Formats: sequence, structure tokens, C-alpha cells
Amino acid sequence: MRNTSKQHDCMTAPVDFGGTDCLAAEIVDLARVGLPRMFNPERQLFCHALRRNTGGRLVQQGISHRYTMMTLLGLHRLEAAGTPSPIAIEPVIDELLRDLTWITNVGDLGVLLWLCAVVDPDRIKKFSAKLDSKNALVRYMDFRQRSTTELAWLLTGLAHARLATSATGMDALAGMAYDLLRANQGPRGIFGHLSARDSWAGRIRGHIGSFADQVYPIYALAQFGKAFGDKDAIRRARECAETIIRLQGPQGEWWWHYNAGLGLVNEPYPVYSVHQHGMAPMALFALGEAAGMDFSKAVDRGLRWIASDNVLGFDMRYPAGGLVWRGIYLDSYWERFQALSHFLILPGEKRTFRRPSVRYECRPYELGWALYAFASSRLKH
Repeated sequence: MRNTSKQHDCMTAPVDFGGTDCLAAEIVDLARVGLPRMFNPERQLFCHALRRNTGGRLVQQGISHRYTMMTLLGLHRLEAAGTPSPIAIEPVIDELLRDLTWITNVGDLGVLLWLCAVVDPDRIKKFSAKLDSKNALVRYMDFRQRSTTELAWLLTGLAHARLATSATGMDALAGMAYDLLRANQGPRGIFGHLSARDSWAGRIRGHIGSFADQVYPIYALAQFGKAFGDKDAIRRARECAETIIRLQGPQGEWWWHYNAGLGLVNEPYPVYSVHQHGMAPMALFALGEAAGMDFSKAVDRGLRWIASDNVLGFDMRYPAGGLVWRGIYLDSYWERFQALSHFLILPGEKRTFRRPSVRYECRPYELGWALYAFASSRLKH
């Protein structure tokens, strides 16, 4: 059913948005309100998700070190823009570094390196030595499988470390991560989920990449290109960005799965809010800065999806909770098949589906990436 509520007025916030439109400003303000609801002060970590139960209450579910790191990156960007974080950042980083046994994959290693490089570069050597990060890669399954998103997180962390300190002793590792990541890119710019050569899982599943498998490499390659002056990395990021923009939906949707060999959408739904207001803007802003390009039209189209310009006509913002609902799903496999068929045959036309539904939850990293993308358009991405 179409949401007929009025558009929200732009909330007053002491953030300099540098020309960013009212919708982006409001999402930043929602994040400032909503993130404290997702924080577990006893654990000094953010929850995995905030979900609406059958009684309509918002309830925390679990905790997540990964989501905590991503959220801190957004909160730090907010502070750098001149607005105090609603959560003290340094004590949470202390908790993350206190016991590193929670790091069980190369992706989390990369995000932690990214966080330290951006917030406090002096911590890089301490945690790197403690974890022996140079030799850690072979221990992790995601590295052995050449998982695209996790490699992108690692490359991002290494690139930011290089940008922050100019000499980390990990340049060779960055070059290795870059070589492995680019091997997962198809001829039309799209990244597969895994290396298609190094495992049975890769041979079966590797050529299909999620939206995360596109935007995190775009961001990583942009940062690697800046850190090491590598024009080929910028070119590869641009090829991926141009393909997903070409495939962007008629209502600004960033679709869910892509075929790396064909350069086409493999599965359009679900459509996630974080892709619209956080991950795509974050990656495209970073690439735009590195390549001297402007992707604002694609970003703006994606943002409008949040504010009712979607298949349900539903406003995904929830001001009472300070959050944005997670996404729109199709409730049956038949509907999902029809959505893909419609996209392939009539890619530029809107379609109304019978049984889409809203996922009434929000995860802290979603708001964190919104802050990282939009807390200040003047900051370097």
C-alpha cells in the first residue's frame, strides 16, 4: 500500500553538508539519533541489528565487531565534520583491540586496519604486530577462496594505512591484495564473489557477485589508486562503476546480484536501503574524487528510492526510531523470477509486484555508512 504521509521536513543539524540535499542531511540526522539505540554500553560494542518485534518495540539483537568498526568510521567522519559523536569513539576502539581473537577472517582484519588508519594511525603498528598481519592471510578461509568483498576490505585498510603514514612496511601485501582482487573482475567491469579458479565453490558460485562485491572494490581501488598512484586501479574502479550505473533500476535501485561474465543483473531483489543511502554514495564519491568524475546523478536517484520513490511508494525513513528500514523484499521465489525476467526483457520500465514487503529492522553499519558518505561532502572520501 502506498505511503501517503507527507515528506519529512529537513531536520535542523549543526552539520555543514556543503550542498548535499535535504534528504541526505535528514538521513545523517536520523543516524545521530538512532545509533545510540543500537549501542550496548556494557559490551562497548554495537548490536547486530535493531528489529521491530510483534508488539512494535525496537529490540537489539546480538552484537557485531564488524558492524561496530564500520559504524565508528561513520561516527569519526561526523566528528571530523564538526559535530560530536553521540558515542565516544576511542573507548570502543580500545575494546576492539583488547582481545583480537574475534578476528577470524581477512575482511575483519582489513576493516580494523582501515579504522585505525583513519582514526588513530599510531595504533597500526601495535595491532599489526600483535596479530602478525603480514603472515595472517594464509590462515583465513576467505583469503584462500579469494573472496572479493573481504579482499576489498583488506586492500582498503592497506591503502588507508599508506595514505595515513606513507610507510607501513605492508606495501608488498597491498600489491598482493590488489592482484588477487583484480583477478576476480570480469570483462565488463563486474566482480564475481570468489575466485572462479581456486575452489569448487568458486567454480560454482564465483562468477555471481553481490552489490557489496561491486561497491567495496570500487572504494578499495579508488583508495589504492590514490595511495600508490596506480592509474590502472582507478580505471578498473571506473569500469565497475559505469556498469552498475548503466544497470541501475528505473527508480534508482541498486540491484542485488550481478553476473561477472555477462555484465548483467542476475537477481534484482531484495533492494537494500544501505545500498541506496550508504554504500553506493560512499564508493562513488571516493571514485569521483580519485578520478575527477561526477556521479551525483546516480547517487541522487538512489537516494530518492529511500523517500517513497520505490516499488511500494513507501518512505523507508522512521524518524521515531532514528533509523531507515533495511530494505524491500519479494516474498516468493516466483515473484523473484518474474522480477528478473521483467528486468531482462524490459529493463527501463517500472513494474508493480504483488507481494513485496519491507524488512522492519536496521543494522548499525547501515547508518554508519550513511554518515561516512554524507556527514560532510567537503571531506576527503
